[in-house]
Amino acid sequence: MSRDGFGSSAASSETFRTPPDGVSDMTLVVVPVRYPLSKHSRATLSEALAIAEDRDADLTVLHVDLYQDSRGVTRAELKRAVETEIGAYDRVRYVIRRGFLVEETILDEVAAEDADVVVIGSKQVGRWRSALSRIFDEPDIETFLREKLDCTVVTVSAD
Repeated sequence: MSRDGFGSSAASSETFRTPPDGVSDMTLVVVPVRYPLSKHSRATLSEALAIAEDRDADLTVLHVDLYQDSRGVTRAELKRAVETEIGAYDRVRYVIRRGFLVEETILDEVAAEDADVVVIGSKQVGRWRSALSRIFDEPDIETFLREKLDCTVVTVSAD
C-alpha cells in the first residue's frame, strides 16, 4: 500500500516521537475496526499489523459497541475474527468499548492508551469530517487528530 497522500491506500507522516532518556520507546498502534470485519476494517487491520511488525510495536484492536445499537460483541469474537483474517500476533490486545459516538469513543481510547500510531479507514475520516464540519469550516481531519491525539495518523482506503 502506498503512503503518498490523504485518501490513498494509506497516508500519514512517518514521523514518530523520540522518547526522552530513560523512557521506553515501546510503540503502540491502535486500529479501530467494525465487527463483523468489513472490507474497510480488513484493510486498516492489515496496514496496522504491517506497521506494528515494522516498528516492533504492540497492537490494540478496538471495536466500539454502540449503546443505542449494541450487538453485544465479545473480545473472544473479535479476537477470533481478527486472527482468522491476519493470523496470530503475539503483542495484540483486543478491546471492546461501549459508547454513544464511535468517533468520541475512539479518541478516548487512543488518548487513554497514549498511542503512537492510529490507523483509521478513509470512511472513518469522512465521518469525522462530517461531524467536525458542523463546528469548523473545511476541517483538516488528519491535522485535527494529530493535534488532539499527539500521534501519527495513518488513513487507509480499501479500494
